[in-house]
This record gives sequence, structure tokens and C-alpha cells, in this order.
Amino acid sequence: MLNISLGRRVMIWLVVAAGLLLAMPNLFYDRVERSNDAEALLEQGIGGPEVEAEAALWPSFLPDGLVNLGLDLRGGAHLLAEVQVEDVYESRMTSFWPEVRDALAAERETVGFVTREDSAPDVLRVRISNAEAMPRALEIVRDLARPVVTLTGAGASDIVVAAEGPELVIQLSEAEREATDDRTVQQALEIIRRRIDEVGTREPAIQRQGADRILIQVPGVGSAQELKDIIGTTAQLTFRPVIQPFADADTVAGSDEELLPFPSQGEGAFALVERAPVVTGEELVDAQPGFDQNNRPAVTFRFNPSGARKFGDYTAANVGAPFAIVLDDEVISAPRINEAIRGGSGIITGDFTVEESTELAVLLRAGALPAELTFLEERTIGPELGQDSIDAGTIACIVAFAAVMVFMVLSYGIFGVFADIALMINVALLFGLLSLIGGTLTLPGIAGIVLTIGMAVDANVLVFERIREELKTAKGPARAISLGYEKALSAIVDANITTFMTAVILFAMGSGPVRGFAITLGIGILTSVFTALFVTRVMIATWFDARRPKTIEV
Repeated sequence: MLNISLGRRVMIWLVVAAGLLLAMPNLFYDRVERSNDAEALLEQGIGGPEVEAEAALWPSFLPDGLVNLGLDLRGGAHLLAEVQVEDVYESRMTSFWPEVRDALAAERETVGFVTREDSAPDVLRVRISNAEAMPRALEIVRDLARPVVTLTGAGASDIVVAAEGPELVIQLSEAEREATDDRTVQQALEIIRRRIDEVGTREPAIQRQGADRILIQVPGVGSAQELKDIIGTTAQLTFRPVIQPFADADTVAGSDEELLPFPSQGEGAFALVERAPVVTGEELVDAQPGFDQNNRPAVTFRFNPSGARKFGDYTAANVGAPFAIVLDDEVISAPRINEAIRGGSGIITGDFTVEESTELAVLLRAGALPAELTFLEERTIGPELGQDSIDAGTIACIVAFAAVMVFMVLSYGIFGVFADIALMINVALLFGLLSLIGGTLTLPGIAGIVLTIGMAVDANVLVFERIREELKTAKGPARAISLGYEKALSAIVDANITTFMTAVILFAMGSGPVRGFAITLGIGILTSVFTALFVTRVMIATWFDARRPKTIEV
């Protein structure tokens, strides 16, 4: 067991050197972080002498990966948002109305004239002039139903249609409401994640809580309000036909129409547009800031094939008519259609600044929030509190380190010194792996490191105690050391596999702080086994080869 080949020894020390090299940037955290931020700006084409000087703070040939600090260590913002899923019911009914209208209009001789009546937001009421044709009208609308796309709603239709006198009452079915709620929250979750990623924040924690809530934790953000500004805007973009481009607040809107503010035309200006959009922002595939023909800030956009076809067909059929670009229930532009736009791309102009056009492009590119968010809880954690946590964690690690190292030296002499050196290498490897995978260190994660320090010497204790036993019966120290490692191996593997399985389960089933603890615990187990079975053994073998003692004391 002590006859370790030169190649294996070199390989072990190369792994140790690589781990130490990966962990080294964390000793110069602020300098490396500033250099990385400057490098990111240079990659985006944003440069200058100051940025280049910041980028040069850390040599490019050295690793620059850092252990990301979690919200409780770095400070940042914490939000708990509730998705107003009911908003989607109204938009579904609004978008369903043109389909119902066209289907009934195709049989106008039977059902008569069709009009939409006022109703609750999640209900579509349609009046037909020939009440005697209600059975046929019900049949027509029910044929428009689609199956619910979920396992629990298999076999159900997405709408429920009933008759009340001369009116059709159309609502989403219960199965479709449940499926819509789930899709809405999942879509909001993904869009929030994309918006936060767009602004380059580090290691955000975004996860669903319950049926309709989303927990958002972003380290490094200055305040909860700043985070709300990033994610709170719905950025609902629609392209709608214009009925009256210049209207006033007293203009009466019909059941299929909507009076919306038109700020670019002055205070108190409105535009009368149709409720049902021709194309929505959901069919956008790209949006970029740019400039119009007059060199004013604007936003260029591009539709997917479906949106491009609808946009092209409408513009071809309405050359010369105005077309409203509506963002969050506000008309930002109402250009006149000069010719058919078949390419599926266009430009949004308005009274933008460069910053506003860039922000709008980010919001559109990330996608529109399907429903409004209500913030139930918000907290801003200052960096001072995070620094206090780091200081407390550092003290805990130092105390644990010192206690374990003293115990090992007093208990096992020179072998304890080897174990202590391996312990220091173990912690360095842990930070190196965290830096390599881009892991996030939280306050519970520091607890995992402290626990790792305490557990790291367990394997060495098993080996050393076994060597003590073998020294009583073995013929010499070399044989005792070999047998100690051989016979302790199964106990070491069994103990660490069960603990590692626990860490995996915690990571898979837990969230937030629990995951932070599981990551450091799991990685700590791997590094502890490596240092105990390989690093400590190499050091003992090297010492034994150099000294060749006749007797040893463990």
C-alpha cells in the first residue's frame, strides 16, 4: 500500500495544484470581481481607459472563477410575488371574441346579427338577434372548443358555453382554468429569470412557491425597488387597428373598442382602437435598440413566421390606414401603413431616449409577463449585514480549524500533522471546485464548510486507529500502515456514501439555504475522501520512504 508509483504521486499532486490554483482568485475577491466585470463590458464593446485598467487588475493567464456569494452574504433584494392569474382569463376571452364573431357571422341568415355585451372580465357574452336560432348558435360556438392540454384535464374542453335568453355565455372550463394558471405561473417564472439574466446579475434564486407565487432573491441588487423595476413591468405589446387616431377623453368606445392614452400627441390625447389585436408581443422573436430614419432612438423588432404572416396580410389589406402600436395599454405610435410589410420586421418609434429604447428592447426580448405581479413581501439586505455573516462564518471556520488541528496533533503526533496539512488542502479544494462550477456560498453553506472541517478528519481517524491496532500484531510499521488503509477503506466509503446521498437528497428536495448547505456538504465529502485516501497516504509514504523508521507511534 505504501508502494505508490511515481506516476500516481505526480497525478495526485497535480490535482492538488489545480485545486489550489482554482481557489486562489477567492483570496483576491474584490480585485478579481472588478476585473471580471470590466472584461464583460469590453466583450460588449463598452470600453475606455478606465475599463481597460480595471480589466488589467487580474492577469488573464490565471483562473478568474469566483465563489458567488448568496443573498445573505453579499446583500441584495428579496421579493415574494403573486401572479394575478385572473388577468389571463380576460385576455383569453378578448382574443376569443373575433373567432366567435366570425364563426357566427358565417351563418348570419340563421342566427342574425351578432354583438358583444358587457360582462365580467372572465366571461364573454354574445347576443344574437334571432333568439330562436340559439341551439344552432350553441352548436357553432361549441365546435370552436379545444381539448385541455394537461394530463388531469384529459378529455375536457377548454370552454363552457351556455344560453341565457338571446345571449351566449362563454367561460373557460374549470380544467382549462387550472391548466392556464399553471402555464401562466411557469411563463412568468421563465420571463422573470430572463429579465434578470439580461441585466447581468449574479446567481439569482428564482423559484415557484405554492400555486401562484414566485420567490425572487437577487444578490448584489441595491434595493428591492430596483429589482421591482427590472421585473415589474408587464411590457404587453400589441398591434391593433385604429378606429380614430386622435380622440379626446369624452369619446365613447363601443363593446369591441377601447380608448387608450396617446402621450406622444400631447397631454390628454387619446386614440380609439379595436380591442382584439392583430399581432401580439408573444409572436416577437427579437427586439433591438436602434435609430429611425431621423436618427432618433427607436426599437427594431422581428416576428415569428405566424406573426409575420398575420402582420403581412393585415398591412396588405389596409394600406393607407393607421396602425396602433400599444404598449401596456398606452399607444406609443400610430404610423400609417404605406405598403404591405411582408418581411415580418418593423420599427417602433416614439419619444424615446437611448436608455428607454434599450430598456424597452430588453423587456420585449425577454417577453411579456402574462399577468400582473403583486408583491406580497419585499426586503433589502444591506452588504453590511452580509459582511457580518461572513465575519461570523470566518471565525467559526477558524475555531473549528484550530480545534481539529490541535486535537489531531495531540492524538496522532506526526500523523496528525499530515492530517492537518491534508485538511487545509481539503478546504482549498472545496473552494476550487465551488469556483469551477460557479457555485453560490450562503450562510448555511458556511455551516456546511464548518461541518466538513469536522468530518474531514474522520477518515484519517479511522485509518490511524486501524494502524494502531495492526501495530500490535503486524511484523513492522510498513505492513501496519498498509493494512490500516486496506481494512479502513470499506468503513470510510460506506460512511461517506450515505452522507453524500443525504446531501444529494437535500439538494434535490430542498431550496434556497438548504441547497446551499447541500452543495458545500456534498463537495466537502468528495474532497475529504480524496485528501484522506490519497493526499495523506502520499505524504505518509513519502515520509516513510525518506525516514525508514523501525518503529512508529500513532
